[in-house]
Amino acid sequence: MTRDRTPSARRRRRPTRTGQLLSEELIVDTCLRLIEQHGGQALSMRRLGAALGSDATAVYRYFPGKDELLLAVADELIGRAMAGFRPTGDWLADLRRLAVLVYRKHQTHPRTAALAAARVTGRANEIRTVETMLGVMRGGGFSEADAVRHYLSYIDMVLAFSALDAAARSTPGWGQPEPAWRSAYQGLAAEQYPNIAAASDELITRLSGSSFPLALELFLSALAGAAARADG
Repeated sequence: MTRDRTPSARRRRRPTRTGQLLSEELIVDTCLRLIEQHGGQALSMRRLGAALGSDATAVYRYFPGKDELLLAVADELIGRAMAGFRPTGDWLADLRRLAVLVYRKHQTHPRTAALAAARVTGRANEIRTVETMLGVMRGGGFSEADAVRHYLSYIDMVLAFSALDAAARSTPGWGQPEPAWRSAYQGLAAEQYPNIAAASDELITRLSGSSFPLALELFLSALAGAAARADG
């Protein structure tokens, strides 16, 4: 199918059967809601059209296929995470806040996060975010090359935890230690597994939470050390 390259603002916006005007923004918002309700694998252009009160063919006027639509949804999630963020000049504090914003937004849309974390959208929100994050890194005194290296490590860490914890939130019994951990690890013989036996209570307790806050602080501490060495 040939891609419609007419900018969305110039397209004729047609009302759906529910009276809403069809737009790229409405389609993306509805798609995001459907993913959270049914999961990405259950999403189809036909189901999306039905939710919009329109034919699936109308959706194709805005997106040539499901993959382009999912990229737009992923970019919308980035935009929502970054809404209102402005660098303060305190680069470590800014990186901490950015990480928390991204992580929290992913947790409010866990099924979308699981689909979006590994995608490169190439769209406006992502591009603005990369520009902002590289600027924050360079504000720490890093060269262009080091800013890129550290940014990629940083965002990969944040997105990995975001996707991991989002996937956990989408599973039944989230927030409780996995029964497999209890049955397999609690009560192991100290003679054979001294380290697990000594730490089993703490291990089981920690499974009900996320390691993201600690991992973030460890990463930022290491980054601060790298910045100090670069200054030296």
